[in-house]
Amino acid sequence: MAGEAGRDENYAGTFDGHLQPGKRPALLLVDMVEAYLVSDSPLYCETAAAAVAVASELADACRANGIPVILTNVEYEPGGGDGGVFYRKTPVLKVFDRGSPLGAFPPALVPREADRVVTKQYPSAFFGTGLAEQLHDQGVDTLLIGGFSTSGCVRASALDAMQYGFVPFVVREACADRHPDPHEANLFDLQAKYAEVIGSVKALGIIGTD
Repeated sequence: MAGEAGRDENYAGTFDGHLQPGKRPALLLVDMVEAYLVSDSPLYCETAAAAVAVASELADACRANGIPVILTNVEYEPGGGDGGVFYRKTPVLKVFDRGSPLGAFPPALVPREADRVVTKQYPSAFFGTGLAEQLHDQGVDTLLIGGFSTSGCVRASALDAMQYGFVPFVVREACADRHPDPHEANLFDLQAKYAEVIGSVKALGIIGTD
């Protein structure tokens, strides 16, 4: 408790700015695939199923309101020849070698015809994908972000979203990590410096369902 109090005192007045949504939001769901949902997967996350349920609700609301939905997945050449240093550092990424069932979207998040699927090889949804340019062309200025894992690809994508000029809103209940400590620490740091961390009710308000 003393450590938390010291942390809050250190951040107060220094990292307490806030962002407002723009005029054209989109939903970005990062790597919400079976690798995090199947219990015998090495990437299994106990809280992932609950995050998928929230993400599915957000996606349906976006589609009903004409708001773009983007889903990312990860896919490598067998053996990871296109995965570079990331694949070498994190051998568990072999679960995303082309053809692996663990790379599939779960039934609740199977992309619809109008959705955009971005296949990536690195943590950020923006790195090497052309996503920023596509969203700018659509006039998108705000991103609602959920996915797996909070401390990895969600954080990387939210940081890049900010750096590309999008206002990032990370939806707490739509994110999950394999351990609560990195989950909470990264949400804390994202809120402090790079994004707004919001609940699903506020996210639905930005979508326009309230």
